Amino acid sequence: MKYTRTKIPDVILCEPKVFGDHRGYFMESFKEDSLEHFLGYKISFCQDNESSSTRGVLRGLHYQTNGFEQTKLVRVIQGSVIDVAVDIRKQSPTFGQHIAIELSAENKRQLLVPKGFAHGFIVTSNTAIFSYKVDAPYSSENERGIAFNDPDLQINWELNPNEFILSEKDKQNPLLKKAKLLNYNTKYYE
Repeated sequence: MKYTRTKIPDVILCEPKVFGDHRGYFMESFKEDSLEHFLGYKISFCQDNESSSTRGVLRGLHYQTNGFEQTKLVRVIQGSVIDVAVDIRKQSPTFGQHIAIELSAENKRQLLVPKGFAHGFIVTSNTAIFSYKVDAPYSSENERGIAFNDPDLQINWELNPNEFILSEKDKQNPLLKKAKLLNYNTKYYE
């Protein structure tokens, strides 16, 4: 696995070595010890999640609070998405900045989104299956969101807004400057 720090160094791009031949391919999609060695800290995933969506479905931007913050390792196993992570750690030098990257079944990239980030994605293919690991359980009482179209974030979702399909809940998310944020005790990459 090749790990690369993005322009927000705590967000990690993970690119597996893919071995292919006439039968298909093989790859390691997750290897705990190599990821922990790269990060310099332990990570313990407790749950795998998967969603299926059609073109234009935008899920996010989501995060959790009150001890339910999640680190996510996300990937696409069918189709393609634009995956977005927004730094919402108030003391972070990259507060309010975001990473937007294409994840697809073809490129097999993954993104490690640490605690203290709001996360979302939009499906750019006809359909997509999105899979991710988390290190804390889902808590509906502690789920929060940020507006996907917050003008201060300037996220390019790459599709025409007329194509966007959102849940009613995601349509109501506040702007970052009005969101309930906690002071995350997250170590920043140095």
